[in-house]
Formats: sequence, C-alpha cells, structure tokens
Amino acid sequence: MIATRPSGFEELYDVLADADEPLTAREILDRLREREVDAFDSSYRVATVLGKIAERGGPVVVVEGSPYRYRVEGRD
Repeated sequence: MIATRPSGFEELYDVLADADEPLTAREILDRLREREVDAFDSSYRVATVLGKIAERGGPVVVVEGSPYRYRVEGRD
C-alpha cells in the first residue's frame, strides 16, 4: 500500500468508487470538474497519478486498451 498519497487522491478515488464501469482519464477529469475539484489540470496528470498509484500497489487497477481505463481494485 502507498505510504503517502498524492494530492487529490481522495477525489480521484471517490470518482472511481462511484463509477459503474472503468473510466478513462478524460472521463475522470470531467467528473472531477463537475464536482468542482481543481487538483488536476489535465487528463495526462490524472493518468500519471493513477498509474503511479497502481504501480505502487494502491487500490487502482489500470485496464489496458486504447485509451487506458481505470477502476477501483475489486470492482469489475
């Protein structure tokens, strides 16, 4: 598990936890903006943070494809 979480992690996690299906970084960024969360300035930044969380054993799964999609671990 990640010892320190990046700024905005909780907001990212909340968006993914509320989703019924895996989301692209763009979809996540759009949902963050709907919630008036401005911790991320681009979908690239969202993808970078989520990728690092997944690499470090965090609760995020990267679903391979074009584009990549992201989901909370344990959800299909």
